[in-house]
Formats: sequence, C-alpha cells, structure tokens
Amino acid sequence: MKLRFAPSPTGLLHVGNARIAIANWCLARHRGGRFLLRLDDTDTERSRPDFAQAIEEDLRWLGLDWDDFARQSDRLASYAAAAERLKASGHLYPCLETEEELAFKREQRIRQGKPPLYDRAALRMTAEQLGRALANGKVPHWRFKLSGGQAEWQDGVLGRRGVKLSSLSDPVLIRADGSFLYTFTSVVDDLEMGITDIVRGEDHVTNTGIQLDIFTALGGAAARLRFAHIPLLTDADGGPLSKRTGSVGLRQLRRDGVEPAALVGYLAALGTSADPVPAMPADLVAGFDLSRVSRSAARFDTKQLLALNRRWLHGLAFDAVRDRLPDGAGEDFWLAVRGNLDLLREARDWWEIATGDIEPPAEAGDAELLRQALESLPEEPWDEATWPAWTSALSAGTGRKGRALYLPLRRALTGEDHGPDLRVFLPFIGRDRAQRRLARAAG
Repeated sequence: MKLRFAPSPTGLLHVGNARIAIANWCLARHRGGRFLLRLDDTDTERSRPDFAQAIEEDLRWLGLDWDDFARQSDRLASYAAAAERLKASGHLYPCLETEEELAFKREQRIRQGKPPLYDRAALRMTAEQLGRALANGKVPHWRFKLSGGQAEWQDGVLGRRGVKLSSLSDPVLIRADGSFLYTFTSVVDDLEMGITDIVRGEDHVTNTGIQLDIFTALGGAAARLRFAHIPLLTDADGGPLSKRTGSVGLRQLRRDGVEPAALVGYLAALGTSADPVPAMPADLVAGFDLSRVSRSAARFDTKQLLALNRRWLHGLAFDAVRDRLPDGAGEDFWLAVRGNLDLLREARDWWEIATGDIEPPAEAGDAELLRQALESLPEEPWDEATWPAWTSALSAGTGRKGRALYLPLRRALTGEDHGPDLRVFLPFIGRDRAQRRLARAAG
C-alpha cells in the first residue's frame, strides 16, 4: 500500500488540507504502507518556496512524517514522455481555439439549451489544415479524448460512485505555453510512483472519473486503484468553510496557540460518531478506519476545537511545556495555572500577573475591606494554607462571605475577575506585591 498527500505550494495549509493529510498518514501507518509527500508545484506563477517550506513545517507540527518526497517541478521530463505516448496513441489531440472562441462556443450552446461542452471541432481538422495553422504561428493546447461511457469505482467513504464521461468536455492537459495541468501530472505521478490508494476531498470525484480514463490510456491497471473521497468541511452554521478568511489556516491556529493534539484529535473525529479526544496522529493509528467517516459534510466549529484545546492543556504535564513557559516558571507554577488556560500563551499572562507590576482597578465600594485585608496581611513565608487562613479571619472580622469577600480581593491582587485558585497562586505573588496592590486598590 502506498498513499500520497499532494498539496500545491501556492498558499498555506488550512484545516481541510490537514484533515486529508492525517487520513492518508493514518491509513498508511495502520496498514503498514508508505506515505509520500508530493508537492504539486507545476503552477510556476503561483508556487513559492516559502509556501513549500511552510507546508513541511506545518505537517511536522501536526506530528506527520513521510517515507518519500517528490516535487512535480523535478519531473517535467516524465510528463513530456507520457504526453508523447498519449499523442502517439491518439488520446491527446491539438486544439487551436482561443479563450475568446471557446467562451463564444459555450455561450452559444447554453442559448441552444445544450450543456456547455467542448464540441471536439479540433478532431475534424485535416492534417493539412493543422499543418497550415502551425506554419502560420498558431500554437495548440492539447486535450485528452475521453473514452465516453461510465467510469466507476467502489469508494472507501462514499460507496459506489460513477462519473458519466460523455457528459464532460475533453480536459485540457497541456496549455499552449507547454505547461502541464494537475489533471495530467497527478495521474503520471500516481502511476509511476506506485500509488495504490488515493484519499482526498469529495470535490475531486469528477476528477477521479477523468483521471481513471487517463490512467488506463497510459497503460495503468485502473482497477487496482482504490479511492476514498472525504466530504468537505463546512463552518459551524453549515455554510462553506472559506479558506480566504485565514481563520482556518494552520499558521493562524498555531499563532493563536492551538495545540496540535487538539487539532488532530478534532479533525480525526469530524464526520464520525466518535467523540473527539486530543491525540497526536501516532495515537490514532491502531483504531483508524475510513469506513467510519460519514457521507455527509462535517461542521468545523472553532468553539469545539478550543474546548478540546482546554481539555488537552488541563492535563498536560510540565515536561511537555517546560520550554514554552516564561523563564523562571517551574512545575509548581504550571500546575497552579494550567486549569485556567484556554491557550498556552495565556500562561505568560499569568506569570506577568504573578511576578510583574500590575495596576489593579480601584475598588471604591470595597475600600474598607481592602484596608482591613492590608492590615491583616500575613507575614511570610506563604504556602497553600495562607489564603484560607487569611480570608477566614477577614470574613470573621468583616462579616463578608463568598463572592462579596473573594471577588474584591481577587481583583485587587490579580486585576482579573477569574483565574487560578488563589490558595495556590497567592504564594507566587508574594507579600510585597500583594501589599502594594491592596494599597493601590484601596485608594
């Protein structure tokens, strides 16, 4: 078994790409196969080295590796050779219509109530007509002559599927400038690289029908290929998940502080009946099964992702985050704050609150309480017994209890309404800082 993930380095990866990459990797590892990363970079105008590098970095961040690596830009000679074979067999034919002429033809067919298919006019040219046009400087683009009939396969997710080839236009495989299109290069690569299973988005179903026809024309045994098309993601409201917003891009999620285990676990469970749990790809291999994926579109809800991120952080050991915490923050600090984090970067904010110089809000209505708190502030050393002993004495002296007692103190000491348990957090603030903050808040 050999699978591939083949992104185009014309942009950054988004969650839809990540879901497909995870599925391919897990299936390959589950079945003891190989996983290929192939950069489909024949679009020279839009492909960029920085995007290619970012793709590799983001995949590694997700916990994915690969057994083989290829770039389509290194394989132009293979595509040229395959094209010559198709020309020789009559499957690839030259066309001379301009974009304007093709657009006019499509418009005419629509007005006549016909589907806007290419009419194969180029096949009716004689060799003499073609030769004359080429001698006059015309440069052809090349179309693949579809065989007609029905291309069918048993899909690993969608069940029995078929594409009626006679209802499609013969696809352009080579542009007039000589560059190759994805529809063609992908088939050549899959054939020559021994790909056995193709797992990709449902938007490629029509491509699959066309590419099976090309695969057969190149001498491949199309029946040996297995396909699985995963339904696309929608947003939380069921609408199209827009890549252009940037909010679903892996780079942005990383900048926002989403943990890879939260994203991987969430994407792996989307479209299945399983409850998502934080997990890295290696944790998913044993139980991975594409047949569990629903045939319906799955909703990507950022709120659910962040809930999973919280769940992951709240159980994360200190050693897993040690190098991402502020200098000086030890295991005791991490255990004190992790239960209050939505994102790991928030730990830095709590370190600043614990050890920095903050300006607490003035609490005019609670000034008397804060002055009594200041006067009764315990001497150091402080430990987890300091907060309950101190607040118990304050409650007895002021008559305040519950929120009326604890909220003004929390605001004065941390500047926040919510946060870590002050029983364990107060010792990090220390007596000197607590004294200054209480005095400021009391006015």
